[in-house]
Amino acid sequence: MKMLKKISELLGKYMAIIVLVIAALALFLPKTCLWIQTSWVNYLLMVVMFGMGLTLNPKDFAVVFTRPKDVLIGCIAQFTIMPLLAFVLGKVFGLEAGLLAGVILVGTCPGGTSSNVMTYLSKGDVALSVGMTSINTLLAPFLTPAITYLLLRTSVNVDVMSMFFSIIKVVIVPIALGFIINHFFGKITQKAGDVLPMISVIAITMIVAAVVSHNAERILETGAIVFVVVILHNLLGYAVGYLVAILFKMPTPKKKALSIEIGMQNSGLATSLAGSAFPDLAMATVPGAIFSVWHNISGAILAGIYRRIGEEKETETTTTEEAKEVV
Repeated sequence: MKMLKKISELLGKYMAIIVLVIAALALFLPKTCLWIQTSWVNYLLMVVMFGMGLTLNPKDFAVVFTRPKDVLIGCIAQFTIMPLLAFVLGKVFGLEAGLLAGVILVGTCPGGTSSNVMTYLSKGDVALSVGMTSINTLLAPFLTPAITYLLLRTSVNVDVMSMFFSIIKVVIVPIALGFIINHFFGKITQKAGDVLPMISVIAITMIVAAVVSHNAERILETGAIVFVVVILHNLLGYAVGYLVAILFKMPTPKKKALSIEIGMQNSGLATSLAGSAFPDLAMATVPGAIFSVWHNISGAILAGIYRRIGEEKETETTTTEEAKEVV
């Protein structure tokens, strides 16, 4: 068990690099990953969501009642900033229908578990991050299809009910099962928690490998435009999220949490939904796959920057206190 824990910690620590390497392999040597079927994506995502459920407990939802203002700001920001940024970027860069649908799907999805990890690494408000992820995920079956429909109704046919039931099946049910099992068998799940990062990293990596390898030719054909849009979408999400936190005069840990939570999306869900909601738009799965790779890289870099900001403030506070003592 100790060995598995060490492996799990190692995979979690180098997740961004691992995902990047596998994505590059799947893109330039697709035959190496074609054995991972796209039909597995839903099941792999269910594994990730089940793992998330196993880590949740009633205390994670306490933030809703103890700090309702923070959660409300986070929820509104999550389901307005990223969808609108996706829509504007898609129109500005003139994306074709499939890519536009994929980018907007990424924008309308809630944050994923990666945002919680990055918030922790950045010394941000982890309780707020987990609370936002949990609440936004519960709202996703209603808000993700509705917002996607509003933004795409004039461009493509949006199967709202298919999206609703897909999110219930792939996200809500596995999380609920994990939550219930954790509630009744907490001691067992606590021990299993050490290997959950390893399972999640493997599942996420397989999702990326499947989608990228089976769409390698299409991704290369799109050129740099889709990469530019995905990267801008993610980075602008971080920036606008931080500005919103400044606007509401939140302390630094909350600013970090809000910024990361908004910028990092559950792109695995977006990829899954693209296949079921837009079966005739093959390119719709591409933005989610690229986002899955990119946001883990940018999130890790941003967490490092935010962590230094926290350490600098702590140093300044310590120096000020020492000066007062001298006086």
